[in-house]
Amino acid sequence: MRFLTLLALLWSLLSFSVCQAAPLEVTDEMGRLITDGNLLNRIGEVSSRVEARASQLVVGALGFLGVPYRRGGSDVETGFDCSGFVRAIYQQTAGLLLPRRASEQAASTEKIDKTELKPGDLVFFNTMRRAFSHVGIYVGNGKFIHAPKPGGEVRVEDLGTSYWAKRFDGARRVLFEAGTPNEPQPQ
Repeated sequence: MRFLTLLALLWSLLSFSVCQAAPLEVTDEMGRLITDGNLLNRIGEVSSRVEARASQLVVGALGFLGVPYRRGGSDVETGFDCSGFVRAIYQQTAGLLLPRRASEQAASTEKIDKTELKPGDLVFFNTMRRAFSHVGIYVGNGKFIHAPKPGGEVRVEDLGTSYWAKRFDGARRVLFEAGTPNEPQPQ
């Protein structure tokens, strides 16, 4: 956790410095971190793990295409509702147990801008005249996978279609690192 905090601080300082067009003052501790050969290796390792986990989530989710929708459903045998689908994917592929309801999943994850979406992030919609009443998993290229409605089945759809664009309620990222404030509970 200390590593991620220092990395975030460094990134913030570098970004601020570039935006302000002012020289960046590097403290001795920051200088040691930057010049430490292990820092770049650790950044690369973390990045690779995050990308691999996102790929596993998307591939895992795509494996459930065609599974029927079932209100309150949370397994492949009987079918899924939207939040049950998301919860099952995260539990099976990442070992994380997300809350059961879409609104609770939104509350337990990190808010991100739509422009920051990466495969594995959650996308939320207002489909029942209340915030965060529907959830899906972003798969990339403006598409998401979800369990849509009674009579439907798990499928991939485009965020840009009129129906979903009008109801888009926000994007969230599941935090995997230990010690994060809204960390999902491990199994």
